This record gives sequence, C-alpha cells and structure tokens, in this order.
Amino acid sequence: MNNLYNKFINSGLDYSVISLESTENYYPYWCYPENATPIGLEGCILYCFIDGYDDMVFAANPESCADINVYPVARSFEDFLGLILACTEANPVEQIIWMNETQFSQHVKNEKEIYKKEKEPILQFIGSLGVKEINDPFSYVKELQKDFDYSKIIFSDEYYDILGIER
Repeated sequence: MNNLYNKFINSGLDYSVISLESTENYYPYWCYPENATPIGLEGCILYCFIDGYDDMVFAANPESCADINVYPVARSFEDFLGLILACTEANPVEQIIWMNETQFSQHVKNEKEIYKKEKEPILQFIGSLGVKEINDPFSYVKELQKDFDYSKIIFSDEYYDILGIER
C-alpha cells in the first residue's frame, strides 16, 4: 500500500462520518472481488483496491442501482481522498455510476448540509496530507468508468451463479 494510504488508515480517526466505516469485521458479500483489499465500508458497499489495478479505488455494491456491482471510483487513493474533499464523503462518489449530473449535484448539496461539524476534522486532516480537492468529481468519475477494462477482477463462483452468467 502507498504511504498516503498508511497515514490515512493509521490516523486513529473515525471515518464512518464520511461513509468509510472500519473493515475489521466486514461480511464478504457475493459481489466483492476475491482479489480486493478493503479500504472502508458504507453499509454493504465496499471501497477497495483490487490486485492488478495499482492504487485505483473501486466500489463493490451488492445493491447497485447500475447494471454492474463493482466499478472504479478513483484512479488513485489520493484522488479518492480528493473526491471525498469535493463531496464531503465517499457516498456521492460511489453513486455517480447511475446518476446524471443534476442528480449528483443535488446529492452533493444535500451531503454538504449534513453533519458538517462531524466531518470537518476529517476533511481538514485529509487536506493536511497535501490532498487537493478534485474540481469536477462527476466528470472525473464518468471519464474513468467509460470503457473501463474489468478483466483483472476475480469473482467467486457465487457471483456468477447469482448473476446467471458464464464464468
């Protein structure tokens, strides 16, 4: 893992207020890639690195509103944190997969009004790591997801059985 990730994880801060709960006791849902390294959870949504994609960050969502359950959300962990700075938490970043720009803007506006005081110390800490806010999170994520090569993601037999697709 990279140095920025280690500083973030070892800070001792409670990241649940920015939709990144601890992964200590997580339950591995059917769509979580077998070659994933967990970063954080938001309910059943797993944020992770996947072997073969370097520092790229993915979301794995068994209840996805899109036609896909695992998808990239940031080119690097630093960019992931920059997206969180722009949106004040991870959830809007994960939701981009199925939203249009108007829906996304409204969602971010709503998130920025919620729990601002609880989020502020974490957002300040992220900024203290030298991370810069991503200016246009929606376009950034949509561009990353466009024509993405999913070939290095390894899924369980259960994944293929549930979706009814050939391995």
